[in-house]
Amino acid sequence: MLALLADYEGKIDLIYIDPPFLTGNAYHARIGRGEDSRRPEDWETTPGYQDTWETGAEYLEMLYRRLELMYRLLSPTGSLYLHLDWHASAYARVMLDEIFGPERLLNEIVWVYHGPSPIKSAFNRKHDTILLYTKSKDYTFNADDVRVPYKDSTLKTFASSPKAGFGKKPNLKRGKVPEDWWYFPVVARLHSERTGYPTQKPEAMLERVIRASTNPGDLVADFFVGSGTTVNVAANLSRRWLACDASPLALSTTYRRLLLNEQACEIQLWKDLNLGIEDQLQLQVELHDGPDEWGIELKAAYSLEDPPIEFPDDVTLWEVDWDHDGAEFRSSQQAVRDWRDGDLGLRLTRSQFDKKPDQIAIRLFDNRGRFGHKVVRFTSG
Repeated sequence: MLALLADYEGKIDLIYIDPPFLTGNAYHARIGRGEDSRRPEDWETTPGYQDTWETGAEYLEMLYRRLELMYRLLSPTGSLYLHLDWHASAYARVMLDEIFGPERLLNEIVWVYHGPSPIKSAFNRKHDTILLYTKSKDYTFNADDVRVPYKDSTLKTFASSPKAGFGKKPNLKRGKVPEDWWYFPVVARLHSERTGYPTQKPEAMLERVIRASTNPGDLVADFFVGSGTTVNVAANLSRRWLACDASPLALSTTYRRLLLNEQACEIQLWKDLNLGIEDQLQLQVELHDGPDEWGIELKAAYSLEDPPIEFPDDVTLWEVDWDHDGAEFRSSQQAVRDWRDGDLGLRLTRSQFDKKPDQIAIRLFDNRGRFGHKVVRFTSG
């Protein structure tokens, strides 16, 4: 966010964040394919992210510093949605009152959901809290874009009695603006959306957030992007977006999700060069030069660290820069594995080129968020 201030201060229209909750847990992502969802003991997993802290004060300091930057990045008409649960939402509200001003609290939204719980000594905890703050009193809220139908029981009540609603009859065909409690199924129950990333949120909930608080072409940001739900939905709704995360697995999951989304536009991947991020995978490829087409085949991938990579099953995507300039990687063709037992093409080809490029770059990601790249040259004429 500090790096973005120069270009984006006061320009982001909506920030939604789903940060760690101060749970004290370490979360793992599912990376196996074709597993029985009812047998978690058999799942293949990899570390997702840590939500462990020395003290609660350490966690709140982390969150406070980031909320201050988000306030600066928000446009004068922008909104912030902070998604937490009972562990830290009360503390976060006090911090947001200090940063935004208590009068800028627009809603305390409760997301309710169902699911099994191991709790036997208290009521099952089945809701999260989303704090909605606006930068100013002049903010975007598109009520008509988020209306929902009235329940059948409400329709029957108004149809049966002219006195229903104390004599005031709403526009039943138009529907109503949702209350500040929302029910959406958790992603564990939404087979078509699951990426395996822990604590993934449902697309329908983010669609409501984005429709309510932005217009097409507005800029949406998520600085704890996780599985990429926010920016994937933003792309579907013709919003511009920015995504950030400290987890390589989160970034590779989000990137893969966007590549599989036909609505997504051109994507740029940025990284902090000061972090010294290095390749963890080595690639073996083979060039093909035929009369009608030329291309490249992915032959193998090796891990430079434990655990080893199972090739090709652990490869989630690989991509090619067909005319690499030696500096920036420009992905022009990709092979991406679908979330549901999808096959991965191991050969990418090109045709109708007047001249073959001198240099090709290949980049690959595996299901643990590790990556590697390789640069090769054509030697034939």
